[in-house]
Amino acid sequence: MSTGDNTENSEKSTIYLVDGSNYLYRAFYAIRELSNSRGLPTNAVYGFTNMLIKLLRERKPEYIAITFDLKGPTFRHETYAQYKATRKATPEALIPQIPYIKDIIRGFSIPILEQQGTEADDIIGTLACRFAGEGLKVIIVSGDKDMLQLLSPDVIMIDTMNDRTYDVAAVRERFGVDPEKVPEILGLTGDMSDNIPGIPGIGPKGALRLVEEYGSIEEILRNVERLRNPKLRDSVRVYGEQALLSRDLARIRTGIPLTFDLEEARLQEPDREVLTRLFRELEFSSLLQEFSVVEDCGDNSHTLLRTPEAVAAFMEPLKEGGFLVLEMVLSSSEPMRAELIGVALGLDSGNAGYIPLEPGAAEKSASSLSEEQVFPVLFPFLADKKIALVGHDLKTVLIVLSQKGVKVQNPLLDTMVAAYILNPARRGYELSEIVQDYLHRQVEPLRKKLVGGSSPKQSPASFPPERLRDFACRRVEAIGELASTLIEKMEETGLRELFDSVEMPLVAVLAAMEEKGVLLDLHLLKEMSQELGHLLSLSEAKIYALAGERFNIASPKQLQTILFEKLNLPKGKKTKGGYSTDVEVLSNLALNHELPAEILAYRSMAKLKSTYIDALPSLINIRTGRIHTSYNQTVAATGRLSSSNPNLQNIPIRTLEGKRIRQAFIAPPGWAIVSADYSQIELRVLAHLSEDPVLINAFAAGEDIHSRTAADVFGVFPEMINAEMRRQAKVINFGVLYGMSAFGLSRELGIPQKQAQAYIDGYFKKYESVKTYLDGILQQARERGYVTTLLNRRRYLPEINSVNPAVRQLAERMAINAPIQGTAADLIKMAMLRIADLIREKGMKSAMTMQVHDELVFEVPQEEKIALMNLVRQEMEGVVELKVPLKVDIASGRNWDEAHS
Repeated sequence: MSTGDNTENSEKSTIYLVDGSNYLYRAFYAIRELSNSRGLPTNAVYGFTNMLIKLLRERKPEYIAITFDLKGPTFRHETYAQYKATRKATPEALIPQIPYIKDIIRGFSIPILEQQGTEADDIIGTLACRFAGEGLKVIIVSGDKDMLQLLSPDVIMIDTMNDRTYDVAAVRERFGVDPEKVPEILGLTGDMSDNIPGIPGIGPKGALRLVEEYGSIEEILRNVERLRNPKLRDSVRVYGEQALLSRDLARIRTGIPLTFDLEEARLQEPDREVLTRLFRELEFSSLLQEFSVVEDCGDNSHTLLRTPEAVAAFMEPLKEGGFLVLEMVLSSSEPMRAELIGVALGLDSGNAGYIPLEPGAAEKSASSLSEEQVFPVLFPFLADKKIALVGHDLKTVLIVLSQKGVKVQNPLLDTMVAAYILNPARRGYELSEIVQDYLHRQVEPLRKKLVGGSSPKQSPASFPPERLRDFACRRVEAIGELASTLIEKMEETGLRELFDSVEMPLVAVLAAMEEKGVLLDLHLLKEMSQELGHLLSLSEAKIYALAGERFNIASPKQLQTILFEKLNLPKGKKTKGGYSTDVEVLSNLALNHELPAEILAYRSMAKLKSTYIDALPSLINIRTGRIHTSYNQTVAATGRLSSSNPNLQNIPIRTLEGKRIRQAFIAPPGWAIVSADYSQIELRVLAHLSEDPVLINAFAAGEDIHSRTAADVFGVFPEMINAEMRRQAKVINFGVLYGMSAFGLSRELGIPQKQAQAYIDGYFKKYESVKTYLDGILQQARERGYVTTLLNRRRYLPEINSVNPAVRQLAERMAINAPIQGTAADLIKMAMLRIADLIREKGMKSAMTMQVHDELVFEVPQEEKIALMNLVRQEMEGVVELKVPLKVDIASGRNWDEAHS
């Protein structure tokens, strides 16, 4: 087998003949199911398109054509009715993708060759023979071994998916014969993939010996009596005619009637308008960036505002109100640490201007203004409620401005949040992607474009103001246009109210929380680090003793050797690297051996130490002495908030180590931490949405819902419920929320699947309205493609009707959970807004500092503690009127752990 292709170095022209059908199926199976927001499977389209782009980019063919099989019988089916009879039918998910693939090929200006009654192999065979005879070099692009019979000094085959090149020598290496003899081999051995029978009992080695000795199947048949092996002799006698038939089926035709001119295959420029339309419809964002029609995002008349007077003149049209689009150029993605390098401004008129700033300077430099010169001019416009402030990621803008002493009073319109409201399941909300999807043009990510990929750590401050001006102003122009488009989309889908009343006001609340930050007890964290370090050393020693040797505990490979080879413990899930040693596997093994249990404990301690105890001090802002976690409003598809740097949601709640970490989150002297946590809010939301009378009555009576469920499911009196029964009922209650199957419940509870199914059946028998509600949600999702929360937040589920059972079932679980978890998220967001407003209206010093799941955390002066706790309880419990009461557990303490408990 060759490793490279030197044939193209000759002076001959080269034509590439692509076996489209072969690549179509390989692309389909090579990639896990992908789909766009409309539910259309796109994995084969995506895989095939990327293969084609790679081929065009790396090979730069002068001529290229792509062949496909057409549905229907060929002469081979007429010759042998069982030809390809064992092949599976074309997967249903692949069928709707084929037209898109062909449209994309045409978009690249590449001819498609297909002929009714003729296989793609024969089209390639005919053209390869014809063009090689006309003096061209022919490159067959395929992974089909049958094509190897076509190779010659002027015809080679490449398999781009496996990065392999085949020439005549490679054929001899694989089959032991020259290409023209390959059909003789296949006639004897048959071909299972095409259901070609061959001669039973003859394999590749036997076939090679026979062909080497006799040359052809006809000669073998003439000399059958000379075959020494009696069984072989009998087989050839009986199945000789079948071998001739098999050879005929396996041989690729090279002379079929086919009208095709070479010039039709000359590679042309792609039709970018066609590709833009297709890639937009298929939601191939990266390909859109590369192949879409590029529209100019500005007229290059962007104003460089170098003086306060120029800034004032530029802003003059806004004195009567309107829209102000604002984009900041920062030295860092962390607003509490970043320096402000420049500000781009956009007006209703479409005018855009850029203010270059001198970071940290109080005096004007030759090319930049100081912040002290700029903000007095901007402040009146940022305090004017007649002016809407528009931006992409306004939370960052608000934090930076607040650090400069500017408290924004404008109504807000954030295009990043608007895009999230419209499609909360996107992978990301970078401006360039949103602009491409909604405006169908390109705006490069600012930092990525400026550094050009050569120095990603290079600060934008090192670039001249003119360069920063053009990129920042183009972004401002795009944001302004995008805002109008997204508002229209939200009004069309009924999402404008959620955006205006919840998500936009929340931006300012989250900005204030991030800016406030949280105080840490560094002394306690240092003590904990030392303690955990000592415990890890003890755990490590115990692991080595149980294993009988030292090894790298962090190495999955070495752990596999210890567990499955040395200790001979039962193997679990097979992986590429051997057998899994994940939490699930180790938890099962821990039931019967001490070593897996100790490794789990070691991993847990090591993760807490590295992720929180040792990492938290490094996150402290030197200027404020606090950590400033980032609250992510556009990450969770259900509407929940998430956090990062640090991720507060992942701090364990019930473990001793988790409690100790919470103890490090402290209040300053004279202050307290207050924690308010919704009690079982998702189950209360389920009761409201399902209107189940049993659940509603239980909550109205103040019963412990898990004990009540245990009594109902297990058929005992409430007085007989023990801790284990309540635990199991709790798993069942929350399992229902997440669409848990009997299989999942059996694994969670460690019980037989049949028993788990009985528990689920018992639950739905008692709570019939819950079952009716969940069935209705699934039906709604299948019909509409989305589900909604109490506030009309949407969760789109394009996979809900997928032909892939695993993908469809995952979407069904999401459909069940999203309205419940999303409504809970809506309620706590509404409570945050009301509490923040009341704290401001009352002039209180208290501040909301953290939001974790269903919990709000506050930093409160001792003299305000009682008032704040009453205010928070009243607002959280009264945020909306449900059919069941909302309950809040609230407490205070010197640190988060005391307040949480």
